[in-house]
Amino acid sequence: MKRAILALAAAMACGAAQAQSSVTLYGVVDVNLEYVNKVGVVPSAANGFNPGTGHSVVRENSGGYSGSRWGLRGTEDLGSGLKSIFVLENGFNADTGTLQQGGRMFGRQAFVGIKSDNYGQVTFGRQYTSLFVSIANFVPARFATQYEPAGVIAGANFREDNVAQYTGTFGPVTAIAHWSFGVGTALPQVNPGIPTLGGNGEVPGQFRRDSAYGAGVTYMNGPLGLGLAYDQWNPTIGTSNGTLKKAAVMASYSIGAGKVMGGYRWGQNKDQTGREFLRDDFYWIGGQYRVSAALDFTLEYDYQNLKNVGGNTHAANPWQIALITDYSLSKRTDVYLTTAYTRNAGLAMDSAASGFATSLALGNSYSLSSGQKSMFGAAVGIRHVF
Repeated sequence: MKRAILALAAAMACGAAQAQSSVTLYGVVDVNLEYVNKVGVVPSAANGFNPGTGHSVVRENSGGYSGSRWGLRGTEDLGSGLKSIFVLENGFNADTGTLQQGGRMFGRQAFVGIKSDNYGQVTFGRQYTSLFVSIANFVPARFATQYEPAGVIAGANFREDNVAQYTGTFGPVTAIAHWSFGVGTALPQVNPGIPTLGGNGEVPGQFRRDSAYGAGVTYMNGPLGLGLAYDQWNPTIGTSNGTLKKAAVMASYSIGAGKVMGGYRWGQNKDQTGREFLRDDFYWIGGQYRVSAALDFTLEYDYQNLKNVGGNTHAANPWQIALITDYSLSKRTDVYLTTAYTRNAGLAMDSAASGFATSLALGNSYSLSSGQKSMFGAAVGIRHVF
C-alpha cells in the first residue's frame, strides 16, 4: 500500500512538472497560381540598371496570403509570475521545398526571453522591428505576402538579427522597444544614386555600424485603435554607415462586421556622408469586411509621395490598389483570390525607392519593365494552417 501511494505521488509530481511547461508545433502551408504582366528584371549595375523588355508570366508561388512556415513556441513557468519563452520559426517555399530569408533555418523568428505577468517581456534573437509590430494591426491586408508593400511601409529591415526587445501590455496600451546590435540585412545597388546597403554588423570598433533601434505604442479600446512608432537603421555603406529613419502614425475603427484603417509613414535615408538619397511620404487606407463566418473581403489603397530617389526629385509617385477575397472551407483550410494593380512601380510597389526588396526576398521579380507605367497581378491559392 505504501509503495502504491509513493508511486501515485511521483506520478502526480511528474504530471505537475509537465503541466508547467509546454511546446507547440504550428505552421502554415500556402501555395497559389499567379498571373502577372509587364515583368522585367531587377535593375543592377550588371544590366545597366535597366529592367529590360516586359513579359507576362504564369507561375506557382509559395505564400500568397500568408508566408509558408513552421515553428515551435514554448513556455516554462518559473514561478512568481515569471515564464521563460522561446520561438523558433522557419520560412520555406512550399512550391520548391527550399528555405526563405536567405537560407536561414529559422529566418522568420528565433528568440528566447523572460515574460512577467505584470511587467511585460524581454526577448533576445532574430525578431520583428517595433515599427513592423506596431503597424501590423493597422494595415488592411495584414502584411499578406504577395502584394502587400511591407518593405516600403516598414523597410527591408522589418526583421532584424541580434535584437534585444521589450514588449509590455497595460490595459488597452501596448508598448514595444528594441535594439539590434547588427541587423543582418543587405540590399544591393539597384539605382546609380542609391548605394549598396547593409551587412553583418557587429564590427569591432564600430558600435553604430549596422545597428538599429525603434519603439512603438498602440492603443486598442473597443472599436478604436491608435498607434505611433519610430524606426532607425544605420546600415553598412562601404566601411562606415548611413542612417535610415521612419516614423508612422495610424488608426483603425470597427463598425459592425467591418473595420476601416489607415496611416501615414514618413521616411528619410542618408548615406555615410549625410547626403539624402531617399525622402518619401507613404499613406495607406482601406478596410476589412466579414460577409459571413466563411467569407471576408479586404481592400487596401497605398500611395507613395517620392520627394527624392537617388537625386531624382521628380520621380512619378507609385500607388497601388489591392483586393483579397478569402473563403474558409474549415477552421484550418481556406481558398483565396488576391489581385492588385500598381502605377509607377511594380506590384507590392517594388521600385528603386524600396530597393526592390520584395522581388529580391521572394525570388520572383515584380520589377516593372522598361517604358511601362503599370502592372497587374492576380493569384488563386489555398492555405492550410496547423
